[in-house]
Amino acid sequence: MTVHIGAQPGDIAETVLMPGDPLRAKWAAERFLDDPVCVNEVRGMLGFTGTWKGNRVTIHGSGMGMPSLSIYANELIKDYGAKTLIRIGSCGAMQANVKLRDVILATTSSTLSTPSSGFFRELNFAPSADFGLLHKAFHVAEAREMPVHVGGIYSSDVFYDERPDLNEQMQRHGVLAVEMEAAELYTLAARYGCRALAVLTVSDHLLTEEALPSEDRQSSFSDMVEIALEAAFA
Repeated sequence: MTVHIGAQPGDIAETVLMPGDPLRAKWAAERFLDDPVCVNEVRGMLGFTGTWKGNRVTIHGSGMGMPSLSIYANELIKDYGAKTLIRIGSCGAMQANVKLRDVILATTSSTLSTPSSGFFRELNFAPSADFGLLHKAFHVAEAREMPVHVGGIYSSDVFYDERPDLNEQMQRHGVLAVEMEAAELYTLAARYGCRALAVLTVSDHLLTEEALPSEDRQSSFSDMVEIALEAAFA
């Protein structure tokens, strides 16, 4: 057990899918895993371990934002031996050719700051996905004819953004979408020699101001969970 995870040794699989919302972790575990067992509920941050096509998988919430994800990813890696961590979450599109419900595979994640920023001092570290996971995920999405985009995203440390000037520059430079966790996940994976990928579903659009109704989000997120599982074990 750790401060934030009540799982016992051996309860956590080497492959962990990390949605932000703990209730989405419960939904995904019940929908995609065989014999899921709740292994954590400390502070309401639910985690479940089961099997998918015979492979052990843990689906564990990360909470919202990089500081929260950093806590759980650190403990999952250092205390429970997680080797592959895949973020499955929502994002806001920043390019006109990206549509609601599309899937984004994040090659890199730009950010103003992360909990790891102090490690690098003056260096602007470029956190990036594991190429093997990215390659597999792309081919899974293509084979299933899912609308998928591959490229850089932005991990924000605020939800209610008031920097339209920054958004304009990111749009100009091809940033596909904004979310709040991937940059720290990629940085931690690099630090500890793990594999990481962010598989994201577009739930909102910064340009058109479209948004998926809450009841539609859950059903639309099935694609990214399937991509993540196939990529992890292909």
